[in-house]
Amino acid sequence: MKHLMLIPNNVEIWNALSASEIEAIMQAHTSLQQELRASGEFVEAHELGEEAKFVRHNGAGYAVTDGPFIETKEIVAGYYVVDCVDTARAVEIAGKLGEARLWPIEVRRIDP
Repeated sequence: MKHLMLIPNNVEIWNALSASEIEAIMQAHTSLQQELRASGEFVEAHELGEEAKFVRHNGAGYAVTDGPFIETKEIVAGYYVVDCVDTARAVEIAGKLGEARLWPIEVRRIDP
């Protein structure tokens, strides 16, 4: 059963972290990815760029705006896709992400 884990980032909080705190988070990613590859649960994981485009259909076509907006404090910073036995296991995996100590990780089942 595939699950998506969305990893948010509060830029203000992230920028206030020490180098050792950031290194611990990055090491948690390395360890987790090794564990998931060994268990066969790893599908993919990617860091996302800070800029985004928002597309909205406006009746005659579509409008594009840049984002996130300056007043936005949180952005989606990355994601994992895992293929594991159930949602409980996906939640367990999300809890191993270093960012889970800073803010909630969103876990969603990917419907087939």
